[in-house]
Amino acid sequence: MPFLILKRVLVACSTVIAVIVLSGMLIHVVPGDPVTAMMAQSVSATPEAMAEMRARLGLDLPVWQQVMLYLTKVLQGDLGTTIRGNESVLMLLLQRLPNTFALAVSGLALALAIGIPLGFMAAVNRGRIADTAVMFIAVLGVSIPAFWLGLIMIQLFALKLNWLPVAGSSWRNILLPALTLGLTYCALVARMTRSALVDVLEEDYIRTARAKGLREHEVLFVHALRPALISIVTVVGLVFAYLLGGQVIIENVFSWNGIGRLAVQAMLERDYPMIQGFIVVFATSVVIVSMLIDILYSFLDPRMRQK
Repeated sequence: MPFLILKRVLVACSTVIAVIVLSGMLIHVVPGDPVTAMMAQSVSATPEAMAEMRARLGLDLPVWQQVMLYLTKVLQGDLGTTIRGNESVLMLLLQRLPNTFALAVSGLALALAIGIPLGFMAAVNRGRIADTAVMFIAVLGVSIPAFWLGLIMIQLFALKLNWLPVAGSSWRNILLPALTLGLTYCALVARMTRSALVDVLEEDYIRTARAKGLREHEVLFVHALRPALISIVTVVGLVFAYLLGGQVIIENVFSWNGIGRLAVQAMLERDYPMIQGFIVVFATSVVIVSMLIDILYSFLDPRMRQK
């Protein structure tokens, strides 16, 4: 078990380093001169100012030196400074991260609270009307664009009924974006829960448990739930990692001050250090959550400990 955890940690660290290197090369993938693009709308875009900006970003160095310098700074906790306000990228991301984390947890909690019971009901009633209804709702939920659902939520609950505010960062403001995320991802959770339970319920040990006279709820929650959790944990972990990295569309629809909205502002302002910092934080969150999922697998399935 300790060897498995060490192996997962080493793989996660190497992945993060690879992402940092690739994000450090991002500025060289942009067509044209990055400094010209960043200072295109600036009144002080003189040749001297552009040369100073190029030296400040290290763009006057060879590419491999720039990448190694960026990697060294990131490993030391320095993601650079913004172009417009000359502020620390790391501090700005850390200031917005709690809002994104709160939204991600709230949205995921609603998705689980709605999706898992629906998936259970569909699996238990496989081939019946309840199963068809749940799958119809799931397909509908996956098909509806998140931004469109968010706009409908604003139109209904904020403008028509006047129950909730449209934008802000208080506890009341989180309800609409969290509900939008919950309804969007509960369909995915319901489909995965149903699929996992249907596969488990067809196993021989489930037939044996029923033949012994166990009650149906004991069969479901004692014998079937734990094996099915492996697939459910996978989709839940990936959804949470995606939400933690910043639900860009929802944060902008509801003007929620998270890192996703900050990334969009950086793209509009051509603030490449901020964009690079967002990529590093987003990728790191995905890698960390994936690593925790792999470790959790070993507790849910003892066979994983032998790999």
